[in-house]
Amino acid sequence: MPPDPVCCLINKLQTKSDFLAEGSVYDEDMKFAPTVLLLAMPLLAAAPELKQVHSVYVLPMTSSLDQYVIDRIVAKGQFTVVTDPLKADAIFTDRVGEALDTKLDDILVSKEDKKKKKEAEKDSLTDNGPTRLTSFSKGRGTVFLVDRQSRNVLWSTYARPKTSTPDELHHIADQIVDRLEKAHKVK
Repeated sequence: MPPDPVCCLINKLQTKSDFLAEGSVYDEDMKFAPTVLLLAMPLLAAAPELKQVHSVYVLPMTSSLDQYVIDRIVAKGQFTVVTDPLKADAIFTDRVGEALDTKLDDILVSKEDKKKKKEAEKDSLTDNGPTRLTSFSKGRGTVFLVDRQSRNVLWSTYARPKTSTPDELHHIADQIVDRLEKAHKVK
């Protein structure tokens, strides 16, 4: 006859309580386990999204940092840099917000849809014009990798250049791509 499940459970609980009574180290470590798990959950949830990025489109950035970032991405060979944003898995930018949303709406629309939109705007009496993503405002040093489909920020880092000299921009672009490479390998 198989053992009674209730008896087995009681025996396991008694054994566990004997173990806990012997050493409080286990008890102390377990106090922090829920906190660690809660803090790690966003990292675990983001991991598949970053791993799925194979091609990137790079939007213009302050001080032409985009050109240096492209150079470093191509040199590392980790991602394919595409010139057609519709072929990208993710988009590099140094700004997020309404201007980015408008820019993405503009560049992620097919040519046929753009023609239809222009025709509809001709029929409309009001034309506010597109919101421009310019480099008039100084970048704050944060670079974002944004998922093209969901528009969620997949990854970001802070690396503000001290000057806008080519050597400094090359150095900062190197830091950005190295950090992304590490995050991509971990996740």
